[in-house]
Amino acid sequence: MAEAVTVLTERYTRAVDLARTLHTETRKGTTIPYLAHLLSVSALVLEHGGSEDQAIAALLHDSAEDHGGHERIDQISTAFGETVASIVHACSDSLAHDKTDNPPWWPRKVAYLRQVASEPLDALLVSAADKLHNARSILRDYRAQDDELWGRFNKDAGRVGSLWYYTRLVEVLGERLVEPAAADLVAELRRTVDAICAHARSLGHDVEAEQAEGRRLAAEY
Repeated sequence: MAEAVTVLTERYTRAVDLARTLHTETRKGTTIPYLAHLLSVSALVLEHGGSEDQAIAALLHDSAEDHGGHERIDQISTAFGETVASIVHACSDSLAHDKTDNPPWWPRKVAYLRQVASEPLDALLVSAADKLHNARSILRDYRAQDDELWGRFNKDAGRVGSLWYYTRLVEVLGERLVEPAAADLVAELRRTVDAICAHARSLGHDVEAEQAEGRRLAAEY
């Protein structure tokens, strides 16, 4: 039996345009338009069996977190429906209207991991695609820049926090995304994170000790 084909309608076109107008910034520490990340995440969702709603949510997954908080969620619900809005909400680790009001990095990421452990599966596919594209970008830049890379990350996270966070994401997502297409995406995320850790070891870092330190810091929250 042939798999159903996801049909993209004018809703998807409108979502691309909204993402384009909201995200005029570049990826942190690069000259790459932020829209490239959003299109890549949406493509990963479609390549791994996602629906149009999930693909639209992938385009908009950072819009509330980065540009408008709860008001943006309301706008997305009106324009694209409650399913898309709920996925965007689930993919956001903060909905502060002003990003300077975000909670500190460690409690925010610990809370997000708890959220991932229970959020709906349709949102998890989008979250996994987002993390995979992020991890691929980290691996590429880490190989090019070595430890200089971590200077562009939140100062409270650095290498220790970032590698702990992505390792935990692989574990949590792997426990929940077991359907073959989604599980393939998580497997690719695992391989990418393993490669990041391998490069850290090649630079002389004791990744296992740093992971233990990450677990200790996370346990405080």
